[in-house]
Amino acid sequence: MTALNSQPTAVLADDEPHLLRVLSDRLRELWPELQIVGTAVNGLEAAEQIGTLQPDIAFLDIQMPGLSGLDVAQGIEGPTRVVFVTAYDQHALAAFEHEALDYVLKPVRPERLAMTVERLQRALQEQVDDGQLARLLGRLMPAPTAAAPAAYLRHLRCSQGQLVHQVAVDEVMYFQADDKYTAVRTATSEYLIRTPLSELLQQLDPQRYWQVHRGTVINLDQLQCTRRDGNGKLYLRMKGLDKELAVSRAFVHLFKAM
Repeated sequence: MTALNSQPTAVLADDEPHLLRVLSDRLRELWPELQIVGTAVNGLEAAEQIGTLQPDIAFLDIQMPGLSGLDVAQGIEGPTRVVFVTAYDQHALAAFEHEALDYVLKPVRPERLAMTVERLQRALQEQVDDGQLARLLGRLMPAPTAAAPAAYLRHLRCSQGQLVHQVAVDEVMYFQADDKYTAVRTATSEYLIRTPLSELLQQLDPQRYWQVHRGTVINLDQLQCTRRDGNGKLYLRMKGLDKELAVSRAFVHLFKAM
């Protein structure tokens, strides 16, 4: 991956070898510093190379055998930026929902690819600048002094019908946004509280309670196992519960070591 004074890297994927060579040649002309570390002719190869090589950029065709480019992008866990290169413009909305940095139509015109290269260079430079700033602040900021442990939330007053229950936070499997309420799920019951999920998250121990979706926070101590479906989407199963919880792409990296 890109670090200060290192060359950017890329993986290219297209099921038409001729077009793969054309894209590779044009990128070398426009961006000599870019290292093309891998090429793939189907989605499975692309996903494997991206997972192994962790390139800064992935240029993906959308319609490929095995996995589509959209499927490959959905399964990316690291900071790899995605550019879709495709003959079909109807996938543009889905592409940007997958956080694509650009969407280039075939046949790829050199002037259009040059715009993409400029956009990628700016994005990578911003990443380097952010890293430099963080290191500079780390040197300038004094080392933190020892502080008393944070007082995290230990109990909740939860509604269930006409009753109000005292529920230990340790017993909660997960919290889930539910309209104007937040659902509190334990191994045996489900309750409601009026505290918004975003506010609740600030009161929980971040080492034990992880947000895994825009509307879901789990108790890591209650996690039983994880599962990926055929498209690479990650799901969680909590101890003693059959229901699976989906993990959005923004939080998949939390489970990379699992």
